[in-house]
Amino acid sequence: MANLFDPVRRHADTHPDTVAIRGDSSASGGFTAWTYHQLRSRSINYAAALVESGLRAGDRVLLVAPSVPEFVVAYLGIQVAGAVVVPINTMSTQHEVDYVLDDARCALVIAWHTLGSAASAAAQVHGVPVWTLRPGADEGPASTEVRDRDLDDTAAILYTSGTTGRPKGAQLTVSNLLSAGVIGVECSRSTRLDRTGTGLPLFHVFGQASVMMTTFTAGGSLSLLSRFDATAMMAMLRRDRLTVLVGVPTMWNAMLHIAAEVDPGDFAQLRIAVSGGASLPAAVTREFRARFGCTVLEGYGLTETTASATFTDIDRGAKVGYVGRATPSTRIEVRDDAGRPCPPSSIGEIFIRGETVMKGYWERPRDTAEVLDDDGWLRTGDLGATDADGDLRIVGRVKDLIIRGGYNVYPSEVEEILFAHPDIVEVAVIGIPDDYYGEEVAAVVVRRPGSVLEAADVSAWARERLSAYKIPRVIQFVDTLPKGATGKIVKRAIETR
Repeated sequence: MANLFDPVRRHADTHPDTVAIRGDSSASGGFTAWTYHQLRSRSINYAAALVESGLRAGDRVLLVAPSVPEFVVAYLGIQVAGAVVVPINTMSTQHEVDYVLDDARCALVIAWHTLGSAASAAAQVHGVPVWTLRPGADEGPASTEVRDRDLDDTAAILYTSGTTGRPKGAQLTVSNLLSAGVIGVECSRSTRLDRTGTGLPLFHVFGQASVMMTTFTAGGSLSLLSRFDATAMMAMLRRDRLTVLVGVPTMWNAMLHIAAEVDPGDFAQLRIAVSGGASLPAAVTREFRARFGCTVLEGYGLTETTASATFTDIDRGAKVGYVGRATPSTRIEVRDDAGRPCPPSSIGEIFIRGETVMKGYWERPRDTAEVLDDDGWLRTGDLGATDADGDLRIVGRVKDLIIRGGYNVYPSEVEEILFAHPDIVEVAVIGIPDDYYGEEVAAVVVRRPGSVLEAADVSAWARERLSAYKIPRVIQFVDTLPKGATGKIVKRAIETR
């Protein structure tokens, strides 16, 4: 029997005065810092109020809040009460909230005080009560017992982005999330002396499992940005003397573009920087190391694997273009179209098995059976290849593969080449319909401010470095690329002319 609250409860007993969490939790810019003792007390008090209201073990609770300390209190309070947390994007529309409320059959909505309109409107339609989460999240001095749970109990339901069909709720168990914390500690070698910071949203699996659970498992402190901003990230790095910084490629790229505000000395105490969510362009890795003397280590995971699958070995260091080897208690296989393991360097679909693989999709046995076999292997839909050392390289999604005139074009390979151009800040490569070739390669580019880069320049750059069939024939310039909550580029939202 266990509970996701166990790591916080354990450290509150052994090191009650250690700061557990820091962050901005008020509209006026107020700053919050709570110790493990305070976090335990507030979470138990919050759980007591939930139980008093009639919430039962196993009930689903919709949680919509930014990355503030109060999110953590509500999240842990739901766990103490033995219920299931259903975190959603703070930018969700009423229609999107309505869908999740109905699909998960939530018994309660908890919404941050500045974000309640969409959630409240949807809840009213379904007759679901709404609690307002306010700064402090102080529900009074009441107390309740921490409910023991089976390791296979569903602790959280996280809805996937819905690239095909309607979003599906990945059921992450008590064991999945506790294991993610243990694996994260082992891979990062975190201790209670570490001070971890992130601009990731906690409602996303990366921030929730890889960052929050890892930090609390180690007993360190977690610094949060309620909304990512490169300048704010640097200020947090300095203020809290962070030893671990976690982000996605667009965040590292944004930090490179405020270099005038950055002193390499700011990174002196930083032990590791961790990147995930998407492949980190080699150009960013090299520039980050050259400018700040800091190496960014990559990992790979999905919502369905509780954000954990591979990580770069700290001792060996980063291998440019790769996301590391399988994490502890995890197996990775790259398989061909016939389901046979691929030899090193051969591209195939990535399959994952291990302690962090989800229980299944909420009330979708057919969808679950399509991706999860009886032996626990998860079919990811990602394309990749391993090298002789077992390190994994991600080349794209199966559905993103561009087939131009019978030749396979992997978007990430083309993006890597284009991103190395000094006047290209961001780029996304996609396939578009073509009457002759079936699909054509298109590149959507964000130029460096002040650049006069033209399509012909991009074509010439690609022609010198890529085979003819991989060269983008359609090149479009935009001011920004659409991004999801973590800063990952959302290709399905890109429109080409």
